[in-house]
Amino acid sequence: MHSAQMSAGASRPDGRAWGRTYPPSDKFIRLSQLRGLRGSEQVAAVCYRVRSGAIEFLLVQTRGGRWIFPKGGAEPGLTRAQAAALEAFEEAGVHGRIEEASFARYVRRKRGTSNDSDAVELTVSAYLCEVLWLDAQQEEGRYPTWFSAQKAKRRLRNERASAYGAELARVIDSAVTRIQRVHRGTSTFIDSLQAVQFIDGSRTLAAKARQQKLS
Repeated sequence: MHSAQMSAGASRPDGRAWGRTYPPSDKFIRLSQLRGLRGSEQVAAVCYRVRSGAIEFLLVQTRGGRWIFPKGGAEPGLTRAQAAALEAFEEAGVHGRIEEASFARYVRRKRGTSNDSDAVELTVSAYLCEVLWLDAQQEEGRYPTWFSAQKAKRRLRNERASAYGAELARVIDSAVTRIQRVHRGTSTFIDSLQAVQFIDGSRTLAAKARQQKLS
């Protein structure tokens, strides 16, 4: 093994001059940041139901015990809405209908492996999902639970930075506005302006996502 210095005046073994060299940059990207950027786009399913005219939201727990919407990375081979539906099924056992277009976005800061300098900002696209029924969730320790809109906002703010908690609470507010616009009373009236996809085929979506990862 040997090393060679590629300076401006040096020659290569074949006699030609090396190309122009540049001084090392003061800024560099850590490998952990590159890994994080691969999953820098996420999707969330904002799951809800209407009971006696009141809107309720389904939240799940993180491994750290905080409440959040079912969410995860965008899956290759699936639309963003399908990926959100898959997260809702796996984390909360949701069967229902999900809108094809996201109604809100929020940004979360994911800490790196060593310190805050490795942190990556993740953009999360939120999709509104009407829950028709629940099955057993595929992931353990999620404890899907129904909350009123006000309680959901309080749970989302708990043990989080104030700015991030407020951003999550605004997602609930946007969802309430959207739901009130597309529902008439307690009936399930879906606005014809939004395409809606039935997601009872979540097992098929899961199999499709797994096949994409293997191929």
